Amino acid sequence: MPTTYPKVSPNEVMGLLVLLNDHKGSEDIARLADDLDLEIDEILPAVEYSEALSLVKVSDGRASLTETGKKLLAGTIRDRKTMLRDQLKKTTLFKALLRALEGTPGGRLSEEEVTRLIEFTTAPADDFVQTIINWGRYTELFRYDANDRVLVLSRSRSPGRNPPPGRNPPSGEYPTESAPGTPASEASPRQSSRLASVVGAVG
Repeated sequence: MPTTYPKVSPNEVMGLLVLLNDHKGSEDIARLADDLDLEIDEILPAVEYSEALSLVKVSDGRASLTETGKKLLAGTIRDRKTMLRDQLKKTTLFKALLRALEGTPGGRLSEEEVTRLIEFTTAPADDFVQTIINWGRYTELFRYDANDRVLVLSRSRSPGRNPPPGRNPPSGEYPTESAPGTPASEASPRQSSRLASVVGAVG
């Protein structure tokens, strides 16, 4: 799987999948953007991230739901988190992050250490770290300690460590805001709100 990913939230990816489902599972990307009154460049990050996670397949400007994408939409909130977690763990980036976390005392990585791990990417480091935090928190691969600015393996992956209360978004929430202590999103507010608004169709 690819090693670089555009800046996009779980909320926006789910919105794209719901929109595709409304189009019977396959549609021209330009038409999807038009449906939301967006420029095509504004919807491409969600398309690219979904493709990186094998949720959609893109061919000749047309996006289609994969079997994995269809199963994701059909699942419960807990099912979707589990499936997204499994897809992330197949990527080069999250494999490297989890190996690094599991190899450190206490399963902790500072933002600086994460930045060094992702130096091979072409994305701005601050934006990339924020995206990693949002996806890692949502899928419960790890937590983000805003006070110490570190990633911490989740309790399920690191027995014996009890996460402080209030660190993770509530179950079922799709985080669209910046994680505490991370730079503000540079994604188009119009893009985020319009893609995210579609998520209501799946609860």
